[in-house]
Amino acid sequence: MSSQENRIAVITGATSGIGFEVAKRLGKDGYTVVLNGIDDDAGAEKVAMLKSEGITAEYFGFDVTNEEAVNQNVKQIGEKYGKIDVVVNNAGGLGGRSRFEEMTTDFYRFVMALNLDSTFFVSRAAIPYLKKGKNATIINYTSNAGWNAGGPGAGIYGTSKAAVHAITRALAKDLAEYNIRVNAVSPGTIDTPFHAQIKSTKPEVFASWKNNIMLGRLGQPDEVAAVVSFLASDDASFMTAETVQIGGGQALGI
Repeated sequence: MSSQENRIAVITGATSGIGFEVAKRLGKDGYTVVLNGIDDDAGAEKVAMLKSEGITAEYFGFDVTNEEAVNQNVKQIGEKYGKIDVVVNNAGGLGGRSRFEEMTTDFYRFVMALNLDSTFFVSRAAIPYLKKGKNATIINYTSNAGWNAGGPGAGIYGTSKAAVHAITRALAKDLAEYNIRVNAVSPGTIDTPFHAQIKSTKPEVFASWKNNIMLGRLGQPDEVAAVVSFLASDDASFMTAETVQIGGGQALGI
């Protein structure tokens, strides 16, 4: 029997891309996986796919930037299972691009909500149930943009991801007394639908991205999922407040 048997993992933004690969990997590790998203059709489809592979999975549709919806749904999940063992705050995104001079306050608030509020709301709501979990852990997502402040128009995205880096450490300090670990992953350029638009409209730009990566290629979603799987496992039981770069050496630049 897997040591992850009867453990509950909640993955936000799990109906596509990296989030779905994380859900699939944790499901194969033996977790019951709870997928969150805002596309209910995609949620139903992905749960059916997981179940067809023998994974115990269900879907909760709610917007992670909506405090009330987060509180209500996380409570429902926690009370249904009596605990939560793993929270993966995968939901987030660029939200668009805007230079600061023309940036609207609404856009600023939207990007901060998408990346920082979501992490705060979900983590806070889950803590009472994580306290009942086994080797309980929160795994957040930051980005190289949190260190280099992002490319043109992505400055507020970089700012929000720097905040996720800080809140990861702050949560780790806050929750250590309960033996709840908090770490983050920082994926580099991963070949997902996140980049679909530039891949189809400017394939030469997309192809050039690998030139800045030491390993000479883009990452795959399952390579991020493998690291999340490790951080959630008993093998990482003495790791907290860490951020793991998964970028093929991209953070160093070449």
